[in-house]
Amino acid sequence: MNEDINVNKEPAYKVQMKNKKPAYGVPAKDKKLAYEGQSENRKPAYKQQADSSGGYASALKAAFPYTIPVLTGYLFIGFAFGVMFQEKGYHFLWAGFVSLVVYAGSGQYLAVNFFAPGVSMLQIVFLEFMVNIRHIFYGLSMLERFSKMGKKRLYMIFSLTDETYSLLCLTKVPKGVDETKFLLSIAALDQSYWILGSMLGAAVGSAVPFDATGIDFAMTALFAVIFVEQWLSAKNHVPAYIGLGCTLACLVLFGPDNFILPSMVCIMALLLSGRNIVEPAEKAR
Repeated sequence: MNEDINVNKEPAYKVQMKNKKPAYGVPAKDKKLAYEGQSENRKPAYKQQADSSGGYASALKAAFPYTIPVLTGYLFIGFAFGVMFQEKGYHFLWAGFVSLVVYAGSGQYLAVNFFAPGVSMLQIVFLEFMVNIRHIFYGLSMLERFSKMGKKRLYMIFSLTDETYSLLCLTKVPKGVDETKFLLSIAALDQSYWILGSMLGAAVGSAVPFDATGIDFAMTALFAVIFVEQWLSAKNHVPAYIGLGCTLACLVLFGPDNFILPSMVCIMALLLSGRNIVEPAEKAR
Protein backbone atom coordinates (compact mmCIF):
# COMPACT_ATOMS: atom_id res chain seq x y z
CA MET A 1 0.00 0.00 0.00
CA ASN A 2 2.74 2.41 0.94
CA GLU A 3 4.66 1.41 -2.16
CA ASP A 4 1.67 2.29 -4.41
CA ILE A 5 1.41 5.71 -2.80
CA ASN A 6 5.09 6.35 -3.29
CA VAL A 7 4.87 5.31 -6.97
CA ASN A 8 1.92 7.65 -7.83
CA LYS A 9 3.24 10.52 -5.85
CA GLU A 10 5.96 12.70 -7.36
CA PRO A 11 8.62 14.18 -5.21
CA ALA A 12 7.79 17.59 -3.81
CA TYR A 13 10.64 19.34 -5.58
CA LYS A 14 9.31 18.17 -9.02
CA VAL A 15 5.80 19.48 -8.27
CA GLN A 16 7.26 22.86 -7.34
CA MET A 17 9.31 22.95 -10.53
CA LYS A 18 6.19 22.30 -12.69
CA ASN A 19 4.02 24.89 -10.96
CA LYS A 20 6.68 27.48 -10.74
CA LYS A 21 8.03 29.28 -13.80
CA PRO A 22 11.64 30.29 -13.88
CA ALA A 23 12.24 33.52 -12.02
CA TYR A 24 14.08 35.02 -14.96
CA GLY A 25 11.16 34.44 -17.44
CA VAL A 26 8.13 36.08 -15.86
CA PRO A 27 9.65 39.38 -14.77
CA ALA A 28 11.10 39.94 -18.25
CA LYS A 29 7.66 39.53 -19.87
CA ASP A 30 5.98 41.64 -17.21
CA LYS A 31 8.57 44.35 -17.59
CA LYS A 32 8.01 44.41 -21.34
CA LEU A 33 4.23 44.73 -20.96
CA ALA A 34 4.61 47.39 -18.30
CA TYR A 35 7.01 49.37 -20.47
CA GLU A 36 4.68 49.14 -23.48
CA GLY A 37 1.72 50.29 -21.37
CA GLN A 38 3.67 53.22 -20.02
CA SER A 39 4.82 54.11 -23.51
CA GLU A 40 1.24 54.20 -24.77
CA ASN A 41 -0.23 56.11 -21.82
CA ARG A 42 2.64 58.43 -21.02
CA LYS A 43 4.74 60.55 -23.32
CA PRO A 44 8.14 61.99 -22.55
CA ALA A 45 8.26 65.55 -21.22
CA TYR A 46 9.60 67.06 -24.42
CA LYS A 47 6.73 65.49 -26.41
CA GLN A 48 4.19 66.81 -23.92
CA GLN A 49 5.64 70.32 -24.35
CA ALA A 50 5.44 69.90 -28.11
CA ASP A 51 1.79 68.86 -27.86
CA SER A 52 1.06 71.87 -25.63
CA SER A 53 2.69 74.33 -28.04
CA GLY A 54 1.02 72.53 -30.93
CA GLY A 55 -2.33 73.10 -29.24
CA TYR A 56 -1.81 76.85 -29.26
CA ALA A 57 -0.48 76.73 -32.80
CA SER A 58 -3.59 74.90 -34.02
CA ALA A 59 -5.80 77.29 -32.06
CA LEU A 60 -4.12 80.32 -33.66
CA LYS A 61 -4.42 78.72 -37.08
CA ALA A 62 -8.11 78.01 -36.51
CA ALA A 63 -8.82 81.48 -35.08
CA PHE A 64 -7.03 83.54 -37.73
CA PRO A 65 -9.66 83.25 -40.52
CA TYR A 66 -12.37 84.49 -38.15
CA THR A 67 -10.29 87.55 -37.22
CA ILE A 68 -9.59 88.70 -40.79
CA PRO A 69 -12.46 91.26 -40.74
CA VAL A 70 -11.04 92.66 -37.50
CA LEU A 71 -7.56 92.66 -39.06
CA THR A 72 -8.70 94.87 -41.94
CA GLY A 73 -10.66 97.15 -39.62
CA TYR A 74 -8.04 97.45 -36.87
CA LEU A 75 -5.23 98.21 -39.30
CA PHE A 76 -7.16 101.23 -40.56
CA ILE A 77 -8.58 102.57 -37.29
CA GLY A 78 -5.32 101.77 -35.49
CA PHE A 79 -3.52 103.61 -38.27
CA ALA A 80 -5.82 106.59 -37.70
CA PHE A 81 -5.09 106.57 -33.98
CA GLY A 82 -1.35 106.42 -34.66
CA VAL A 83 -1.58 109.44 -36.99
CA MET A 84 -3.51 111.44 -34.40
CA PHE A 85 -1.14 110.35 -31.63
CA GLN A 86 2.04 111.33 -33.44
CA GLU A 87 0.56 114.78 -34.14
CA LYS A 88 0.94 115.39 -30.39
CA GLY A 89 4.67 114.85 -30.81
CA TYR A 90 5.01 111.23 -29.65
CA HIS A 91 7.22 108.56 -31.19
CA PHE A 92 5.61 105.56 -32.90
CA LEU A 93 6.91 103.26 -30.14
CA TRP A 94 4.79 105.20 -27.66
CA ALA A 95 1.77 104.57 -29.86
CA GLY A 96 2.47 100.84 -29.71
CA PHE A 97 2.99 100.97 -25.93
CA VAL A 98 -0.32 102.76 -25.34
CA SER A 99 -2.12 100.22 -27.52
CA LEU A 100 -0.46 97.43 -25.55
CA VAL A 101 -1.34 98.59 -22.02
CA VAL A 102 -4.53 100.59 -22.66
CA TYR A 103 -6.17 98.92 -25.67
CA ALA A 104 -9.44 100.79 -25.46
CA GLY A 105 -10.26 101.67 -29.07
CA SER A 106 -12.55 104.66 -28.87
CA GLY A 107 -11.10 105.41 -25.43
CA GLN A 108 -7.69 105.87 -27.03
CA TYR A 109 -9.16 108.20 -29.63
CA LEU A 110 -10.61 110.25 -26.79
CA ALA A 111 -7.35 110.07 -24.82
CA VAL A 112 -5.48 111.87 -27.61
CA ASN A 113 -7.23 115.07 -26.53
CA PHE A 114 -6.16 114.56 -22.92
CA PHE A 115 -2.58 115.44 -23.78
CA ALA A 116 -3.61 119.07 -24.13
CA PRO A 117 -2.92 121.33 -21.12
CA GLY A 118 -5.75 122.12 -18.76
CA VAL A 119 -7.37 118.66 -18.68
CA SER A 120 -7.80 117.44 -15.09
CA MET A 121 -7.50 113.84 -13.93
CA LEU A 122 -11.14 113.88 -12.83
CA GLN A 123 -12.24 114.81 -16.34
CA ILE A 124 -10.12 112.04 -17.83
CA VAL A 125 -11.57 109.40 -15.50
CA PHE A 126 -15.15 110.53 -16.00
CA LEU A 127 -14.97 110.76 -19.79
CA GLU A 128 -13.21 107.43 -20.18
CA PHE A 129 -15.77 105.81 -17.91
CA MET A 130 -18.62 107.23 -19.95
CA VAL A 131 -17.12 106.11 -23.26
CA ASN A 132 -16.27 102.59 -22.10
CA ILE A 133 -19.21 101.90 -19.79
CA ARG A 134 -20.63 99.49 -22.36
CA HIS A 135 -17.81 97.07 -21.49
CA ILE A 136 -19.48 96.46 -18.13
CA PHE A 137 -22.40 94.88 -19.93
CA TYR A 138 -20.06 92.91 -22.19
CA GLY A 139 -18.34 91.47 -19.14
CA LEU A 140 -21.59 90.53 -17.43
CA SER A 141 -22.64 88.40 -20.39
CA MET A 142 -19.26 86.60 -20.39
CA LEU A 143 -19.01 85.79 -16.67
CA GLU A 144 -19.91 82.12 -17.02
CA ARG A 145 -17.68 81.54 -20.03
CA PHE A 146 -14.62 83.28 -18.60
CA SER A 147 -14.94 81.64 -15.18
CA LYS A 148 -13.78 78.34 -16.73
CA MET A 149 -10.54 79.82 -18.09
CA GLY A 150 -8.53 80.14 -14.88
CA LYS A 151 -5.95 82.93 -14.79
CA LYS A 152 -6.34 83.45 -18.53
CA ARG A 153 -9.66 85.14 -17.82
CA LEU A 154 -7.75 88.22 -16.62
CA TYR A 155 -6.40 88.84 -20.11
CA MET A 156 -9.75 88.00 -21.67
CA ILE A 157 -11.40 90.68 -19.52
CA PHE A 158 -8.71 93.19 -20.43
CA SER A 159 -8.91 92.45 -24.16
CA LEU A 160 -12.72 92.47 -24.44
CA THR A 161 -13.19 95.15 -27.10
CA ASP A 162 -16.34 95.60 -29.18
CA GLU A 163 -14.95 93.62 -32.10
CA THR A 164 -13.53 90.82 -29.93
CA TYR A 165 -16.81 90.58 -28.04
CA SER A 166 -18.65 90.25 -31.33
CA LEU A 167 -16.39 87.38 -32.44
CA LEU A 168 -16.65 85.58 -29.12
CA CYS A 169 -20.44 85.72 -29.28
CA LEU A 170 -20.85 84.68 -32.91
CA THR A 171 -17.95 82.27 -33.54
CA LYS A 172 -18.31 78.56 -32.84
CA VAL A 173 -15.24 76.71 -31.62
CA PRO A 174 -14.03 74.31 -34.37
CA LYS A 175 -13.94 70.60 -33.62
CA GLY A 176 -10.67 69.34 -32.22
CA VAL A 177 -9.61 72.78 -30.89
CA ASP A 178 -9.47 73.62 -27.20
CA GLU A 179 -12.06 76.31 -26.42
CA THR A 180 -9.88 78.26 -23.98
CA LYS A 181 -6.95 78.39 -26.40
CA PHE A 182 -9.25 79.31 -29.28
CA LEU A 183 -10.85 82.24 -27.45
CA LEU A 184 -7.47 83.40 -26.16
CA SER A 185 -6.09 83.28 -29.70
CA ILE A 186 -8.91 85.46 -31.01
CA ALA A 187 -8.29 88.06 -28.31
CA ALA A 188 -4.50 88.05 -28.77
CA LEU A 189 -4.70 88.29 -32.56
CA ASP A 190 -7.13 91.21 -32.38
CA GLN A 191 -4.86 93.16 -30.04
CA SER A 192 -1.81 92.45 -32.19
CA TYR A 193 -3.64 93.96 -35.19
CA TRP A 194 -4.45 97.07 -33.18
CA ILE A 195 -0.87 97.50 -31.99
CA LEU A 196 0.48 97.01 -35.52
CA GLY A 197 -1.94 99.55 -36.98
CA SER A 198 -1.13 102.10 -34.28
CA MET A 199 2.60 101.85 -34.84
CA LEU A 200 2.25 101.99 -38.62
CA GLY A 201 0.04 105.07 -38.42
CA ALA A 202 2.41 106.91 -36.11
CA ALA A 203 5.45 105.96 -38.20
CA VAL A 204 3.88 106.93 -41.53
CA GLY A 205 2.32 110.07 -40.08
CA SER A 206 5.67 111.33 -38.83
CA ALA A 207 7.40 110.51 -42.14
CA VAL A 208 4.66 111.84 -44.44
CA PRO A 209 2.74 114.67 -42.75
CA PHE A 210 -0.85 115.18 -43.97
CA ASP A 211 -4.15 116.65 -42.80
CA ALA A 212 -5.84 114.18 -40.45
CA THR A 213 -9.19 116.00 -40.26
CA GLY A 214 -12.06 113.50 -40.13
CA ILE A 215 -9.81 110.46 -39.76
CA ASP A 216 -11.37 109.67 -36.37
CA PHE A 217 -14.61 108.74 -38.21
CA ALA A 218 -12.95 105.37 -38.92
CA MET A 219 -14.09 104.14 -35.49
CA THR A 220 -17.72 105.08 -36.17
CA ALA A 221 -17.56 103.35 -39.54
CA LEU A 222 -16.25 100.16 -37.92
CA PHE A 223 -19.12 100.14 -35.41
CA ALA A 224 -21.57 100.44 -38.30
CA VAL A 225 -19.96 97.47 -40.07
CA ILE A 226 -20.12 95.34 -36.89
CA PHE A 227 -23.81 96.17 -36.46
CA VAL A 228 -24.58 95.17 -40.06
CA GLU A 229 -22.66 91.87 -39.67
CA GLN A 230 -24.54 91.01 -36.49
CA TRP A 231 -27.84 91.93 -38.11
CA LEU A 232 -27.19 89.63 -41.08
CA SER A 233 -25.94 86.71 -38.97
CA ALA A 234 -28.65 86.87 -36.27
CA LYS A 235 -32.16 85.54 -36.82
CA ASN A 236 -33.69 87.35 -33.87
CA HIS A 237 -33.53 91.15 -34.34
CA VAL A 238 -35.39 92.13 -31.18
CA PRO A 239 -32.20 93.11 -29.27
CA ALA A 240 -31.13 95.27 -32.23
CA TYR A 241 -34.50 97.02 -32.29
CA ILE A 242 -34.24 97.65 -28.56
CA GLY A 243 -30.76 99.12 -28.95
CA LEU A 244 -31.75 101.39 -31.82
CA GLY A 245 -34.95 102.54 -30.13
CA CYS A 246 -33.33 103.33 -26.78
CA THR A 247 -30.41 105.13 -28.40
CA LEU A 248 -32.59 107.32 -30.61
CA ALA A 249 -34.95 108.16 -27.75
CA CYS A 250 -32.11 109.10 -25.39
CA LEU A 251 -30.40 111.10 -28.15
CA VAL A 252 -33.54 113.21 -28.53
CA LEU A 253 -34.15 113.56 -24.78
CA PHE A 254 -30.62 114.13 -23.48
CA GLY A 255 -28.76 115.48 -26.51
CA PRO A 256 -25.61 114.24 -28.29
CA ASP A 257 -23.31 115.01 -25.33
CA ASN A 258 -25.20 113.10 -22.63
CA PHE A 259 -27.12 110.25 -24.27
CA ILE A 260 -24.62 107.37 -23.91
CA LEU A 261 -25.15 106.47 -20.24
CA PRO A 262 -28.98 106.76 -20.25
CA SER A 263 -29.23 104.73 -23.46
CA MET A 264 -27.02 101.93 -22.06
CA VAL A 265 -29.09 101.80 -18.85
CA CYS A 266 -32.31 101.73 -20.89
CA ILE A 267 -31.02 98.96 -23.18
CA MET A 268 -29.83 96.83 -20.26
CA ALA A 269 -33.09 97.25 -18.35
CA LEU A 270 -35.22 96.22 -21.33
CA LEU A 271 -33.02 93.26 -22.26
CA LEU A 272 -33.03 91.93 -18.70
CA SER A 273 -36.77 92.43 -18.25
CA GLY A 274 -37.50 90.74 -21.58
CA ARG A 275 -34.94 87.99 -21.23
CA ASN A 276 -37.57 85.29 -20.73
CA ILE A 277 -39.11 86.28 -24.06
CA VAL A 278 -36.02 86.99 -26.16
CA GLU A 279 -33.96 83.89 -25.28
CA PRO A 280 -36.69 81.27 -25.92
CA ALA A 281 -37.48 82.95 -29.25
CA GLU A 282 -33.80 82.77 -30.22
CA LYS A 283 -33.55 79.09 -29.28
CA ALA A 284 -36.73 78.27 -31.17
CA ARG A 285 -35.34 79.80 -34.35
